[in-house]
Amino acid sequence: MKETPEQLQLEAEIKSQAQVFLKDFNAALPESMELEYEGFYRRGFFVTKKRYAVIEDGEIIAKGLELVRRDWAPIVKETQEAVLMALLSEGNAEKAIKEVKKVLKRIRKGDVENKELIIHTQINKPLTEYKQVGPHVVAAQIIEEHGIKVTRGTIIQYIIKKGKGSISQRAVPYEYSEGVTYDKDYYINNQIIPAVGRIMEPLGYSKKDLQDLAVGEKQQSLDAFF
Repeated sequence: MKETPEQLQLEAEIKSQAQVFLKDFNAALPESMELEYEGFYRRGFFVTKKRYAVIEDGEIIAKGLELVRRDWAPIVKETQEAVLMALLSEGNAEKAIKEVKKVLKRIRKGDVENKELIIHTQINKPLTEYKQVGPHVVAAQIIEEHGIKVTRGTIIQYIIKKGKGSISQRAVPYEYSEGVTYDKDYYINNQIIPAVGRIMEPLGYSKKDLQDLAVGEKQQSLDAFF
């Protein structure tokens, strides 16, 4: 979105006044303390003060969201980034919704490669000490059955396959996932919707709305929020 001359002038004035404030404020602080200027952001999205995303020079800077965490699948991170880019860079809510629908459609069609679905989780203690056997532990046990030792600090890569039983029991190490069919519902309801929902729900788009998108029952615009 191209800025108008008035917007550019206002931005320059804000940056100038920020430097004046910074100089005056730091002059009143003890020598060991200093307030730093972090940046100027045209748009930002805040879930909490420690979970937010802003945009600077076309680049998303995020804290605490899924796109900067390794325990979420790559397809989730890419979707969340695409949604944030549409909202923060372009202010385009319709494009954000289209990005979500496109990914949901791919997952439903089974048109996603296993490498896009990998979840990374670190083993932080011996496997025998886990009282709650999560999917990463099950995947680690399978790896050990193949003669590979898993120790504290090992990063386990796994996907959730389609089938019966708990999610944990359906974890498959990525290196042994060739030919495995992924669980579409898991990746939609436990990965995509929660991550996208953190952005969309504060804008009035409920979890139910997102679930409806997943099955193509409903389309809704967020233009009113921008």
